[in-house]
Amino acid sequence: MPATESNFKRFVEVGRVVLLKAGPQAGKIAVIAEIIDHNRAIIDGPTTGVPRQSFPYRHLTLIPLRLTKLPRAAGTGAVKKQIEAEGIVEKWEKSSFAQKRAAVEKRRSLTDFQRFVVMVAKKQRTDRVNKAVRAAKKA
Repeated sequence: MPATESNFKRFVEVGRVVLLKAGPQAGKIAVIAEIIDHNRAIIDGPTTGVPRQSFPYRHLTLIPLRLTKLPRAAGTGAVKKQIEAEGIVEKWEKSSFAQKRAAVEKRRSLTDFQRFVVMVAKKQRTDRVNKAVRAAKKA
């Protein structure tokens, strides 16, 4: 039987960059340094403030970034060197995934009045766009 292409693009592997969903470091990124078993991995985030620790997969989100030349069971120093060499933190901050998360967090932190101001600004923008479209149709 021929090998079929997998639907999955991100795998649990040494060097995979992950987003923490739970715990005191929730929202930060780290790297899988070693795989313990089917439920847990050792993660390390020396540049993002995540200490080296065992972490369950159910509290991780695999993101598309990965370190290419990270050996298995690499220490914190080696992980830090690789992260800085490949510019992982900068790539993460430029990614649409990270930007959407930041926008959602910003929206969640708005007060009632700030949400009102945003609503009024959206209405004004929509009005200007509609007027421009009507003018373009007439011309």
